[in-house]
Amino acid sequence: MNELLDPLLLARWQFGLTTIYHFLFVPLTIGLVTCTAIFQTAWYRTGKPHYLQLTHFFGKIFLINFAMGVVTGIVQEFQFGMNWSDYSRFVGDIFGAPLALEGLLAFFLEATFIGLWIFGWDRLPKGLHLATIWIVSVGSILSAYFILAANAFMQNPVGYHINAAKGRAELTDLWAVLTNKVALAAFPHTIFGCFMVSAGLIIAVAAWHLSRNNHLETMRPALKFGLWLMIGAGIGTVLSGDQLGLAMVETQPMKMAAAEALYKTSTGADASFSIFTLGTPDGVHELFSIRVPYLLSFLSTHSLNGTVEGINDLQAQYTQLYGPGDYTPTIWITYWAFRWMIGLGMLHVAIAVVGLWLTRKGRMPNRAWQWRIAIWAMPLSLLAMIVGWIFTEMGRQPWIVFSLMKTADGVSPGTTGLEVLISLVAFTAIYGTLAVVEFKLIKRAAQKGPEPIEKHLDDAGEPIPVATVY
Repeated sequence: MNELLDPLLLARWQFGLTTIYHFLFVPLTIGLVTCTAIFQTAWYRTGKPHYLQLTHFFGKIFLINFAMGVVTGIVQEFQFGMNWSDYSRFVGDIFGAPLALEGLLAFFLEATFIGLWIFGWDRLPKGLHLATIWIVSVGSILSAYFILAANAFMQNPVGYHINAAKGRAELTDLWAVLTNKVALAAFPHTIFGCFMVSAGLIIAVAAWHLSRNNHLETMRPALKFGLWLMIGAGIGTVLSGDQLGLAMVETQPMKMAAAEALYKTSTGADASFSIFTLGTPDGVHELFSIRVPYLLSFLSTHSLNGTVEGINDLQAQYTQLYGPGDYTPTIWITYWAFRWMIGLGMLHVAIAVVGLWLTRKGRMPNRAWQWRIAIWAMPLSLLAMIVGWIFTEMGRQPWIVFSLMKTADGVSPGTTGLEVLISLVAFTAIYGTLAVVEFKLIKRAAQKGPEPIEKHLDDAGEPIPVATVY
């Protein structure tokens, strides 16, 4: 019973569950607002009505998602004071700076200009109105960067000094925090992933309508756009992921070793990448594996003869540096999360490549199962991003701030396990309800399809406010 009411365990579960739930909305918000801006730009430049329909249609889905993301994101900050007060006290001087920039600069930029976009259709010149949705897009991307910069400090602490008298880390160089090599590498990887998630939604919605011969003139170009975006964003995700991997090996070699369950330091052909491995329940001994020689060496060092440090050697190094303790993450979680991240993302891109082939030269798939695959594949990229974040955070353990503070030392000392359990149950119930509401709202909007063009224009042929349309 005492283990079940362990404040540390429950606080980690609560933060993990609420973070994953909030993250359901983040990639779609970032990617979909940019897609909406692209559709509106296409309408502004060509005047073709189906682009205006797509702007309003996916703009509505974006607004639903944005509102839910704001609601769930607020809870995240409460937990720093509720369950992680020692962490907040230790690192708040640094962690708070990028969070403040995100709230005061990026979020207010989004909130202000999203209002101008919603209500400015018949009040602002077309070019100025178009600029408002692009500014919302820029604000959402900036918001992501500041959050990633804060998280990057936890992965690779920079720009600080330890105030021994106060027992906390203090900011000395904000620019170093904002240009952390981990943040610079994680940012494009995350943004490309967001575009993959949005492309998956666009493909699925277009496929659903086209399979029923609805809105053909609008959904055909939407499908093509989504397929090309998925492939382009997938390529960008792979290339940026390679750079993030190099940064990870440099700053957190234990995470890469854990991702591969590599216990012995290996070089060249011995540093092989495991496609599939079966091991003992404790993850220590390998029973069977399928491996690609040299690949891990190349991914980690960009050299076929590079050396990749193993878990055992790193454990010995960390014990000498930081004192006695177990510095190994949970191997089976990091190993499989890393592979699910890659596998799910690659599968979604592969489906898009096949879809592009099936729709070449104006063709459309003529089998129901082909449409169903396009529709049901929608969450693959989102799931890939979620397990990617699980890998990122679990691979850092046992540190909450790498090399500076262990996770066990960051939990609030005065919080009981029962208190955390009550809030965990409450958050889960509320979030579960919100999930049902969110899904139904987006499903209803997506299945309804774009409104007739007459509902988007007044008698003079000018666009009317999106708030009036919906």
